[in-house]
Amino acid sequence: MDVVVIETPQLGDRSYLVHDGSVALVIDPQRDIDRVESAALAAGVRITHVAETHLHNDYVTGGLILAEKHGAAYLVNGADPVSFARTAVADGDVFSVGKLSVRVVATPGHTHTHLAYVVREVTDDGGTEAVFSGGSLLYGSVGRTDLVSPGQTAALAHAQYSSVRRLADSAHPEAALYPTHGFGSFCSIGPASHQDSSTLAEQAAHNHALTDPSEEHFVAELLSNITAYPAYYAHMSPLNAAGPAPADLGIPDSVEPGELRRRLLAGEWVVDLRHRIAFAEDHLQGSVAFEYGHGSNFTSYLGWVIPWNQPLTLLGSHEDVGKAIRDLARIGIDSPDAAVGPSGGAALEVLAPGTPRSGYPHGDWSLLLKERAQDDVVLDVRRPEEFAASHVQDAVNVPVYELLARMTELPEARVWVHCATGYRASVAASLLDRAGRDVVLINARFREAAGAGIRLVP
Repeated sequence: MDVVVIETPQLGDRSYLVHDGSVALVIDPQRDIDRVESAALAAGVRITHVAETHLHNDYVTGGLILAEKHGAAYLVNGADPVSFARTAVADGDVFSVGKLSVRVVATPGHTHTHLAYVVREVTDDGGTEAVFSGGSLLYGSVGRTDLVSPGQTAALAHAQYSSVRRLADSAHPEAALYPTHGFGSFCSIGPASHQDSSTLAEQAAHNHALTDPSEEHFVAELLSNITAYPAYYAHMSPLNAAGPAPADLGIPDSVEPGELRRRLLAGEWVVDLRHRIAFAEDHLQGSVAFEYGHGSNFTSYLGWVIPWNQPLTLLGSHEDVGKAIRDLARIGIDSPDAAVGPSGGAALEVLAPGTPRSGYPHGDWSLLLKERAQDDVVLDVRRPEEFAASHVQDAVNVPVYELLARMTELPEARVWVHCATGYRASVAASLLDRAGRDVVLINARFREAAGAGIRLVP
């Protein structure tokens, strides 16, 4: 058995190609299936089965598209209310993929109908095993249980406690563990560990879901760690249940300068992909900054901040626009328009000559110390739990994903905006600038604030 890991760090997820050297099973593929097909081609194997652990909440699946294209069986829980033909599977089912035996294990918790798959080589000595756990047992923790509905969160947390124990007993302790979530995904919860591989035995020794002897304590701890998740999650499971169409990853023709100007004046969403400092110094008035190149942040925060199903225009280099289109397709934002030009500030004059420009100051913590006036506002756009742990004295906390709805809460004064690294702050600063506010971007890490002389509390 060989397992090829197909990572999507932009969303904190992994898909898997599992094969015997001839035929393959694909587990939890993302919508841009060309990556899976390239992996299969490189391994010299034919895709005969595609399996889902659950109806995903953080991305649009490529499972249906991949299965139809390759004539593969599409394995989906028979209890899932889907609108397409599938091979319905349930707890205890066993099927063969070439020389591999695949057993289905019900693992409710992340969702009610969540499944895991135990894959074993069929050999005389029993063969090696691997466990594909989806959003059930993760490295160091488990998948969050609040994505179905608030009223079912606690019950699903109890189910998660039981499920991971059952899953840990479903294979040999030395079986490799391959979760889908937990690599930065908002689908994970609790003390997830940053590691590349693990086994059931290792998780049994260190994962709090398996070491905590009290189910009530585990559930209480899990519920206390629940935090906000991206707004676009609400749209993922329905899209996946309906059967997603193939993604169009082509780069469209660049919009005409006059049309780009019209969109900006009309208040449409024009997303500038350039570096945050380049944007701060000079940008098209009305555009917003979602710097590309920080792939782990771009997709989640754009899908979280910008209202769903709004006209979207990407502004940037051909390379960045192409990558952004792929990333956004994974969360169901299809076929955005684009203003494609050369890299750097020259793109603005090429793409929209004569369009009004804007900019705002930026600097590190020392600038705040030197130039902050008494009535100025320090805006912390980190998540509430980050703010609670430590923050600048007298700072106001409005998470970046709530800023559009809560901007009127901010006093009419100059706003100094910061986050943990500068990325979310740059998004927030651009939203404030778009709204005509006087803003300064603090492009610095929060952990550097105390050393720069900034007073923090608590």
